[in-house]
Amino acid sequence: MPTALERADQTTTDAGGDQAAVSIRGVSMSFGDLQAVKDVSLTIGQGEVFSLLGPNGAGKSTLINILTGLLRPTEGDARVLGHSIRTDPTHVKRLLGVVPQDIALYPDLSARENLRFWGRMFGLRGADLDQRVEEILLVVGLTDRQRDRVGTFSGGMKRRLNIAAALLHDPRVVVMDEPTVGIDPQSRRAILDHVKSMNQQGTTVVYTTHYMEEAQELSDRLAIMDHGTVIAEGTHAELVRIVGEKDRIALKLDDGESDGAELFGGLNGVGSIHAEDGHVVLLADDSDQLLPVLFERAAGRGVRISSMDVQEPNLESVFLHLTGRALRE
Repeated sequence: MPTALERADQTTTDAGGDQAAVSIRGVSMSFGDLQAVKDVSLTIGQGEVFSLLGPNGAGKSTLINILTGLLRPTEGDARVLGHSIRTDPTHVKRLLGVVPQDIALYPDLSARENLRFWGRMFGLRGADLDQRVEEILLVVGLTDRQRDRVGTFSGGMKRRLNIAAALLHDPRVVVMDEPTVGIDPQSRRAILDHVKSMNQQGTTVVYTTHYMEEAQELSDRLAIMDHGTVIAEGTHAELVRIVGEKDRIALKLDDGESDGAELFGGLNGVGSIHAEDGHVVLLADDSDQLLPVLFERAAGRGVRISSMDVQEPNLESVFLHLTGRALRE
């Protein structure tokens, strides 16, 4: 599998040989002594859904803020459809639709008034603006609430309107930073369906999340970030092959004082292992053979296993294998 830097050196990525939607080359960002992003290089092809997956604090939002022009990188450059964020930031902003992590709406205005405001910011006027507002309200399912104050909306409705504002000018690349944080399952499902619909219409989507299942469902390709660096990149299948055929076993120990790493470490068939506060996650060559051994070892030490979950290799397994800790920490 090509490395991130090798992918970044490619000048074309899709089957038609067209220019990459996004090319990030050697981007670093420091805040004093803190290096939030460290020498990141990525290439995102046109028409892809590309996810940045990682725990909170991994550097995902900082990288997005660089790409969208909110931050100027300490080193490196990024291009959107060939336009540099350093030398042509105004053109880049016209090409991008941005759905920020924080809601960017005026609570005292109605949904329609918010969209008209943002539409004018994008240069839309008159009948074109009115038509586009109607279209976007229909897309996000808020036509019947368009006259209501946004301050009366639920969190999920605000998120959907936030997405609508980003789509008004029909951008070729949409950047979505943690768009499902803090919302109910029904609204989350609606947002994921919106992402799929946008992509089916040809829009390139750059999506950040710390929810593994979202990245798995949406992404053509993805990169896993941790401590400001890209630690793995590729399709879901390519990344899972990093850990081979190992199963992921999650255990809950009744005795929270027990050291799960010491308890199960060194057993044949145990790969990476992470333990904290009575929770143990490990990778196993063969879970069917290992599980009886785990229970026997625990019982021999006077420790009871109160719950168990076995999963086939997934992105959580990849992260655990590469970092030695769970993805959601």
